[in-house]
Amino acid sequence: MIARVAWLLARPGSAGAAASVLPVTAFAIVTALLLVVLGGAQSFWTWSDDIGVTYQALAVIALVLLVVPLASLGGAAARLSARRRDDRLATLRLLGATPATVSALAVIESVVLAAVGALIGVVLYFLLVPLVALIPFRGEPLGIDGVLLGLPALAAVFAGVVLLAAASAVLGLRQVVISPLGVRTKQDAPKLHWLRIVIGVAVIALAFLMMAVLQVAGSVLVILAMLGLAFGGTIAVLNLIGPWVIRLVAQSQARRAKTPARLLAARSVLESPKAAWRQVSGVAMTSFMAVFAGTGIALLGSFGEAGDTQSMQLFADIRTGILITVIGSFLMVASSVGVNQAAGILDRGELYRSLDMLGMPTPTMDSARRRAVMSPLRITAIGSAVTAAVVMLPLTGAAIIVAPLSLAVIAGVLAAGIGVVWLGLLATKPMLERAAAGA
Repeated sequence: MIARVAWLLARPGSAGAAASVLPVTAFAIVTALLLVVLGGAQSFWTWSDDIGVTYQALAVIALVLLVVPLASLGGAAARLSARRRDDRLATLRLLGATPATVSALAVIESVVLAAVGALIGVVLYFLLVPLVALIPFRGEPLGIDGVLLGLPALAAVFAGVVLLAAASAVLGLRQVVISPLGVRTKQDAPKLHWLRIVIGVAVIALAFLMMAVLQVAGSVLVILAMLGLAFGGTIAVLNLIGPWVIRLVAQSQARRAKTPARLLAARSVLESPKAAWRQVSGVAMTSFMAVFAGTGIALLGSFGEAGDTQSMQLFADIRTGILITVIGSFLMVASSVGVNQAAGILDRGELYRSLDMLGMPTPTMDSARRRAVMSPLRITAIGSAVTAAVVMLPLTGAAIIVAPLSLAVIAGVLAAGIGVVWLGLLATKPMLERAAAGA
């Protein structure tokens, strides 16, 4: 019985097939990128000489910079796979379906989508292995044996992606199980406490101090742990501060709005600052990555032509690692934008249909949607870049951060990230038109 209902719920709704294709695609990218990153990193741990420790430290930084956004993207995909049938599950609850039935349906569909996406990601990883194996480090390609993960690692990543989807489905639909009327009428307004900013500032200050004392740390393991905690903690805390800052700005914009589109945009953000943050959080990661890449390239340029071959080789490898990390970040941003834009349209489907019936033109709705994304985007891009600069200041110094080459790289990466979001808005415009028409 549950399987039959789950099959019926799997049919495309008003949002079309994109509501299923997008989370599957996102899960595939999450799985493939995570496997590629882990495969590349494992080869670094086979080197036991002194310079190998430097490569391992850089690998830890890259892993932290990519794994945290990967987990966030996986959660976004799981939320989208849940949003696509929230109303139908709530209706089943109203018709008498038990909480266990609703929970089972939520988990089954999310797990199936995640499993399909993860399988595609594993296949994509195997297709990428020959290309990744050609990437040179320390003067020679990594090799297929160096980047090919074993069956236990493949199974662990696959299971992790599926479990993430299942957990997100259960947490995201707890309102359906507890009170279906609460979901249908959206009674639970999200609450954000000022304590978020206090915790965020404290974590950033701690990361700054850790970077300041990094050079006097005696143990290699301590250095690696401090690098991982500092960068990982800073990226994670952005998700804590971001929604609170966005809410404050939206409140001011709502008071000063002079057009329907501006007012609707501000109200949309205030309806759920967390959802607004999720739509631009990928650029927060990219902004952080931009500062890291810009300062890294500028720092390498400041050394000039090193006298020994080993140093030159290390500098070339760091540039290669920075390039790979930035490319991986952009792939996550592109996926995250599409997934979160689709989720935002599904969340506000009833609002768009109501506005259409009241006579509001679809272009006005689309203008409001763009403003609801681009305004938080500007705040996010600048704020994340400044945060990254503060954390890296003890390591690089202000001169490197504001160097022309560093600023050029930062500006280029930020422009590309904003462009990806803009393309995501254009790509999901047909979903908005279908949602407004009630198709």
